Amino acid sequence: MLNNNEQPKWLQKYIESPEKQRQLYRRTLIIVVISQIFGGAGLAAGLTVGALLAQDMLGTNSYAGVPVALFTLGSAASALLVGRISQHFGRRSGLATGFLTGGLGAIGVVIAALTNNIALLFASLLIYGAGNATNLQARYAGTDLANSTQRGTAISIAMVSTTLGAVAGPNLVDVMGGFAISIGVPALAGPFILAAAAFTLAGLVLLVLLRPDPLLVAKAIDELKTDGDHHNVKRSSKLNKRGIFAGATIMVSTQIVMVSIMTMTPVHMGDHGHGLRAVGLIIGFHIGAMYLPSLVTGILVDKIGRNAMVIAAGGILLASGVLAAVAPVDSLLVLIISLVLLGLGWNFGLISGTTIIVDATNPSNRAKIQGTVDVLIALAGASGGALSGIVVAHSSYAALSLAGGIFSLLLIPVVIWSLSDHNHYFLKKGSIQGKSR
Repeated sequence: MLNNNEQPKWLQKYIESPEKQRQLYRRTLIIVVISQIFGGAGLAAGLTVGALLAQDMLGTNSYAGVPVALFTLGSAASALLVGRISQHFGRRSGLATGFLTGGLGAIGVVIAALTNNIALLFASLLIYGAGNATNLQARYAGTDLANSTQRGTAISIAMVSTTLGAVAGPNLVDVMGGFAISIGVPALAGPFILAAAAFTLAGLVLLVLLRPDPLLVAKAIDELKTDGDHHNVKRSSKLNKRGIFAGATIMVSTQIVMVSIMTMTPVHMGDHGHGLRAVGLIIGFHIGAMYLPSLVTGILVDKIGRNAMVIAAGGILLASGVLAAVAPVDSLLVLIISLVLLGLGWNFGLISGTTIIVDATNPSNRAKIQGTVDVLIALAGASGGALSGIVVAHSSYAALSLAGGIFSLLLIPVVIWSLSDHNHYFLKKGSIQGKSR
């Protein structure tokens, strides 16, 4: 380990100056906000029509969930890769690589639609998933230099900035469809043209502007702070495992419920005569609810605690599932309310779980563990996406929605049990670290 005098000069000045650390923290958040606006547009545009594109190319509803499954499987592999790259080389390298890879995947989807090549479509959707993995992992970048009273808010800022692009993406479906037709590309591939441009821009913003790297600075500060304090490191490591398990459980459960219901909503609407404009409207509201409440959510997570927000997430997801199950097929308003609640429940669960993961890690292992946890989240989404089409094909959209709501409620006691004994320790530990900065 390098001591303070052996650090590079650019890094040493940040280690020695709390004010420069605060400046870098604020600058990092600004850069993350810019990249997330583009990343949100890339993610939402593709998700809106992915199932519809597969339905059109395959000619059946039974496999309509496969695109989201492939997309999330690619996200899982990419989450692991982005986490490893970030741990060794910093957030800049990891996040830029992920977004640029997602852009390449979106280009592949457009080519697949143009040539009606199913194999290329599936392969490209796997690669496109890298954009989703990166979009999620960018939420961690703002926390590297944040203390415990800022973590929920820092995560929220990264997520709420996704809203502008995420809401715009689905509502540009018709525009991009018309543009695609004008250049000889199938209309449903139009949103993926937008995704390719958006993901590429997000990657370039991070590659060019995220200097110095916040994770590299945080690791250097942490190494000097913990050097020689072996007793506290061992104690923290022993207890962190439970916190990591709890955070992962929260995020995995909310992801399964959200992806399952969201995936089949456009197909359900299409089967009952709703057009692309209506689909784009509802998915736009849903994605807005996933990200727009984030600033308030982060403050609530920091102020009233992680457990309370987890319980709220479970209750809201239950309400969403029940409402989707009983919604009249011709009522856009009821479906909008249901999908808004679905997004809000996911938002509460993801930000609470993410904050718990940050509480439970330190800069020396944070990015690697975050990447691994995001693999589980992506696999959960893949399972939900793949099974949702099969469930609806053999049962109904109502049965899928109701099952999702009940599933989210049943996990609340598990989450409370996992957190109850150690949540106070993590908050107390974080408060002490925050005061020491």
